[in-house]
Amino acid sequence: MIYSAEVQHMCPVAKGADHGPAPIPEEGKWVQAKEINDISGLTHGIGWCAPQQGACKLTLNVKDGVIQEALVETIGCSGMTHSAAMASEILVGKTILEALNTDLVCDAINTAMRELFLQIVYGRSQTAFSEGGLPIGAGLEDLGKGLTSQVGTMYATLAKGPRYLQLTEGYVTRLALNEGNEIVGYEFVKMGPMMENIKNGMDANEAVKKATSHYGQFDNAAKYIDPRHE
Repeated sequence: MIYSAEVQHMCPVAKGADHGPAPIPEEGKWVQAKEINDISGLTHGIGWCAPQQGACKLTLNVKDGVIQEALVETIGCSGMTHSAAMASEILVGKTILEALNTDLVCDAINTAMRELFLQIVYGRSQTAFSEGGLPIGAGLEDLGKGLTSQVGTMYATLAKGPRYLQLTEGYVTRLALNEGNEIVGYEFVKMGPMMENIKNGMDANEAVKKATSHYGQFDNAAKYIDPRHE
């Protein structure tokens, strides 16, 4: 340790208060976090790249400072999906400090890691008050049946109005319009269950039919359109 001449000539004065860091809530306990291995919790972070052409939602389940589970969801950029594939291999097994200072391939994923790091080291995790936290595998519950991301895709023009393309329920196949050409319902295919049925040996046409449902005043609509082609 090197001290400047000014400090060397100072007389020592005893330090008073030494109460340590403020405790933060972690998995049902109050923890005075002093080391990275004092950090546990499951939480989410959202990130974006510099040109803001894509975004990432990152979910990490951290136990004793080490990332045990990672869910990487991206939208808006084709290259980002490949970055997510690499990030999923990079993240697990690292401490959250290592992950913060590791190139996670994509700017949006790096930014999500930064935002998530800030949340979790300040005790703002989803499991702050859950005793024992959540088991490894809890991240998959965000995806629901069929293990597909919750994606909403809508498109609209002033000239032709809105088009629903994808909602949480699934891939939109038809829009139901009333006599005023307003959307009053939609038909959708639940992609996750459909693919599960196909993998289990069901005929593809039957699987599509079984996974198709509708919402709103669909049955009594004046008109039906394909949102992608009409």
